[in-house]
Amino acid sequence: MSIAAYIKEIGRGKEGARPLSCDQARDLFDQVLDGRVTDLEVGAFALAMRIKGETDEELDGFVQSTLARCMPLPAPQPHGSGVVVLPSYNGARKLPNLTALLAAHLARSGVAVLVHGPLADPTRVTTAQVFDALGWARCRTPQEVASAWLARQPAFVDTHTLCPGLARLLDVRWTIGLRNPAHTVAKLLAPLPPAVPTVRVVNHTHPEYAVSLKAYLQRTQANALLMRGTEGEPVADARRQPRFDVYLQGEMDTSLSRQPQEGTLTALPDLPTQHDAGTTAAYIQSVLEGTQPLPESIGQQARCLRQALGQAEARHAQR
Repeated sequence: MSIAAYIKEIGRGKEGARPLSCDQARDLFDQVLDGRVTDLEVGAFALAMRIKGETDEELDGFVQSTLARCMPLPAPQPHGSGVVVLPSYNGARKLPNLTALLAAHLARSGVAVLVHGPLADPTRVTTAQVFDALGWARCRTPQEVASAWLARQPAFVDTHTLCPGLARLLDVRWTIGLRNPAHTVAKLLAPLPPAVPTVRVVNHTHPEYAVSLKAYLQRTQANALLMRGTEGEPVADARRQPRFDVYLQGEMDTSLSRQPQEGTLTALPDLPTQHDAGTTAAYIQSVLEGTQPLPESIGQQARCLRQALGQAEARHAQR
């Protein structure tokens, strides 16, 4: 089935484009993710949305469509426990990618952690590559995810395993040279059963994106930590703590949120000067072994996430 009617609505330029309803957005994404449209239509959709931008209602439809096509994941044990979700889609360009450090630190404290993202990026160092350098196995089945959580290890699922259609749409970037709605959807994805309390880290690189992401979290009554990521990764900058805005059931909780670190830095953590996967893995291992201190900003983020997850679990138990 053609998506030409939808493209006609969203492709009228920045001023003339009309937003889609949630149902229309879900139907459009269903067709794209299932491969029921031509490459030309996919390219037209990607370019039109890049110019127009996504509304919270459209994002809701896109995410619903994607969740329906994700590999089913288990609930952690014991019953009622929640999951922290770290969508990792940007990788390292200049700084070490420390998403794996945050994930491992949380997992060692007893938190079930799900990390998902691409295996490779021709321009950056991915979290998958850091996991590989650390010798940590990636999860390919729901059973492997459950085993990782029981062993107090973070579970990493690559995007192609999690949702092949989403992975294909993400790869359109390398053909047309621009990101598309799949990149925003991936960063919003918490692909767990509805009965599992989750707190996802939703990060942005530019302040204007925080507005639409906030609207989506409010619309969908999500539990999330919204923050400016480190080069687009869901981990706090090791040099200076960013602002953490915690949302529980779509409402910002000021008691759990954190103000950004202000003023002149008097000291910097002893970070590696190279950001390749091997050097990053060696640094992460030294922190986990206790020979290097955990950067304070990442420690603060971990504490914030544990507190938010505890609140999410308590609210879920009261239902």
